[in-house]
Amino acid sequence: MAYRNLARRKDRFLGPTAPRKSYFSAQQLNSHLKDSSLPLTGTHPLTDLASNNKLQVYEQEVKGRFDKIVPLLKDVSTLQHNQDFVATAQKLAISKLGFELPSNILEKAWVCPLDMRALFASCVFQAHQISSNQFFNSDPLSGSESSNDSGIFESFLSECGFHLLDVTPCADGRLAHSIAYALRIPFSAVRRRSHAGALFDVENTVNRWVKTEHRRYRENIPNSPNEATRYLKVVIYHFSSINPSSQGCAAHGSDDTVAAAQGLQRLLDFKQSVENSFCCGASVDLLLIGLDTDTDAIRVHVPNSASHILLDKWVSAIDIYNETKSLSVDEGIKRITEIVRSSTSGTTDKGMVDFVTKLIVNNLSQIDYVRQLHDGPYPDEGHAERFIGVGIGFKEVHLRNLTYFAHLDTVEEGAPDLDVGIKIFKGLNVSRDLPIPVVIRFDYSGRVPGAKDRAIADCKRVDNAISFRYRKLVDDGLLHTCLTIRDRDAKAPAEVVGSSLDPALQEEH
Repeated sequence: MAYRNLARRKDRFLGPTAPRKSYFSAQQLNSHLKDSSLPLTGTHPLTDLASNNKLQVYEQEVKGRFDKIVPLLKDVSTLQHNQDFVATAQKLAISKLGFELPSNILEKAWVCPLDMRALFASCVFQAHQISSNQFFNSDPLSGSESSNDSGIFESFLSECGFHLLDVTPCADGRLAHSIAYALRIPFSAVRRRSHAGALFDVENTVNRWVKTEHRRYRENIPNSPNEATRYLKVVIYHFSSINPSSQGCAAHGSDDTVAAAQGLQRLLDFKQSVENSFCCGASVDLLLIGLDTDTDAIRVHVPNSASHILLDKWVSAIDIYNETKSLSVDEGIKRITEIVRSSTSGTTDKGMVDFVTKLIVNNLSQIDYVRQLHDGPYPDEGHAERFIGVGIGFKEVHLRNLTYFAHLDTVEEGAPDLDVGIKIFKGLNVSRDLPIPVVIRFDYSGRVPGAKDRAIADCKRVDNAISFRYRKLVDDGLLHTCLTIRDRDAKAPAEVVGSSLDPALQEEH
């Protein structure tokens, strides 16, 4: 696309009110980030400061709710022998956390030691439920289907020649924010399924492709089958620029070369599966993205028109940040477009160039977001998740290091992913005598008779399988579960349908 056309439509990349000036000064970025050596003297001209401020408020509010749990419970533990313990503890919990503690646990404190592990798990589950309610009731990220941002992005996606965006990030909690933060894409405009190592299930993805194309032919949703658009499948692997040998993807032995190679192979297998089954006219487009979990800077392996992707060649957002920081908005967009267009072996479709350019522009804001918030890279370079999410769903989770995902239908099928999560939380929680909080989720379609009951049954089935697989942790009070379901056809939050903390279940146990 010619620069004059791109410049006239730069609002598609920046939004109609993109800011133009810096408002903070920070220290020089840590010296070990050799490719980010420029001093932090302000934000990039393309950075959306208003969006950064909004995202920061949301992150600090949600994570702050979880981070207040341990200090609160420490205070509660010192009060358990007071005469008015229950009333005092509840008043303190409401003032600090915004919810009450389980009264059945507090009321036993006079006769037996206070079950701090159960209280901790209960607090985590309630903090998650409050966050879920807020997410679906008030749309704090402005990414719902009815939001203006979502409509603008979907129109842009269609202009680029794509009718659906299907993204698989790694299940690592450091990528849970990859859509809403790192790439700045409205969450309702993308299909997201996380898997350990970003190794998505090819057969299931083909089935989702079939459903998408079937709906296009039957309902003209998201567009007519006569329109020459494609299904865009994206894999996001990750790496660490600070500690590449120990803080990369555990599923690939912290080897980003292997992570990228195996992610690409899954993409190619998916493309070939579709073409083998539905002929070459049913082709999909592919995109491979790497995310630096220390800075949130991305690198994009831009495909050529034949979907050929080179593992050893990419467009680096951090390099572009440094190269274009002194340019004007229009000059910056022009330069980014030129870099993207020239990065492949052969020609690249205009739509793909536009799409990757937008991702790079969006990511510049996230680079500044991390630098502004932490005066450099993230201080928690490793895992710091608050709970494990198991099952199908969790549309409301879009924060880094909040949740480790184990996407599964059955524990047997998803055992490798779940085992990784348990191993992570043995280091995060069990090492401190705190339990592993596991939120089980199964979304269902309220339009389908009996779907809700089946979702509840799925939750119970997975709950029982988890208890069997990790029996020692459960018996020691070091693993607790909360069962939730959600109607994906409604805008309502998730509904809690059971918990290992239920008094009746505890008495049976």
